[in-house]
Amino acid sequence: MDHAALLALFDRDLREGARPDGPGGARVERVGAVVRQTAAAPGYSCVMWSGLDGDTADAAIAEQIAHYTRLGLTFEWKLYGHDRPADLGQRLRAAGFTPEPRETLMIGRIAGLSLDAEPPRGVRFVPVTDAHGVELVAAVHEKAFGADSSWLRSELLARLAAAPDTVVAVVAMAGDEPVGAARLELVPGTRFAGLWGGGIVEEWRGRGIYRALVAHRARAAAARGHDLLRVDASDLSRPVLERLGFTPLTSTTPYVYTP
Repeated sequence: MDHAALLALFDRDLREGARPDGPGGARVERVGAVVRQTAAAPGYSCVMWSGLDGDTADAAIAEQIAHYTRLGLTFEWKLYGHDRPADLGQRLRAAGFTPEPRETLMIGRIAGLSLDAEPPRGVRFVPVTDAHGVELVAAVHEKAFGADSSWLRSELLARLAAAPDTVVAVVAMAGDEPVGAARLELVPGTRFAGLWGGGIVEEWRGRGIYRALVAHRARAAAARGHDLLRVDASDLSRPVLERLGFTPLTSTTPYVYTP
């Protein structure tokens, strides 16, 4: 499958044909040339796909702002580098959206990845299956990213309770200390699984834990019948993923609007 075909498959299965992200009552709907998800806070509300042009973009942007504002919801417009019109990002900024750091959408064909990485000596991977495990993941998230993790607690607990077959979460433990964590989100009915939330506590970085977490989740995805992995890679993680065999597909930038 060449680059264009892979990008078209990604758009079809994960964007235009998106399913609700999480079991907490999220609703996905197509309104004109926009596919959006609406979820009560702290769920994820976003525009997942759009098929716009220069004549329709501004009206569609205004319609989404009105929809989420009526509900009092902050939402994200997930903009990809190949989306049209070419100045869609500028139009979003002009409408009051705030761009977050740009990342690189990377795809890995599991059969072609280097998956021999294991955690370093003294570190073990523990599956997350209950509230205690979720707390460990949240603790890593807060230390690794310096960000509030209340939304992660809520989302992961809900997934484990209502749809445990759609998520694989793991925490890296050094003795009794959580030093890394990550999750794999499976998309039933597609070839794709997503790598999310891979974080390592700062003093434990550079020891191969991140690479081993990627390999661990890739093997878990293959065991569940998926052959493609997607990840929104930061500039820090992109070189590691490229060495493992992932391919850059396009850029992705979240544009956030707060009513």
